[in-house]
Amino acid sequence: VQLQAFGGGLVQAGGSLRLSCAASGRTVSVYAMGWFRQAPGKEREFVAGISWRGIATDYAEAVKGRFTISRDNAKNTVDLQMNSLKTEDTAVYYCAASTGRGPSHLPTAYGYWGQGTLVTVSS
Repeated sequence: VQLQAFGGGLVQAGGSLRLSCAASGRTVSVYAMGWFRQAPGKEREFVAGISWRGIATDYAEAVKGRFTISRDNAKNTVDLQMNSLKTEDTAVYYCAASTGRGPSHLPTAYGYWGQGTLVTVSS
């Protein structure tokens, strides 16, 4: 499975961005998917996850109510809608596919990773 994340960019605080993750090589419809982020000098952290059928979602406390994860298995894509962005959301965002069916907060649960897309939120 190859994953490619895109949609990052520079946005002012309070603004919105929509990240997309496109999968190729194999369908990801049987995998749970997740978004993680890594800010400079910090460890990679879980942002949002979605189960293989899109029924269950999970979010980090820091983004609840502001971010929404969704997937389109027919298109082999997973999106992350980010609203009310804050400067602390600045990071490289990665999409990942898990061999499990439900979303996990643990990076080790994900066997496939995209290359990351940079989100910069200015004050």
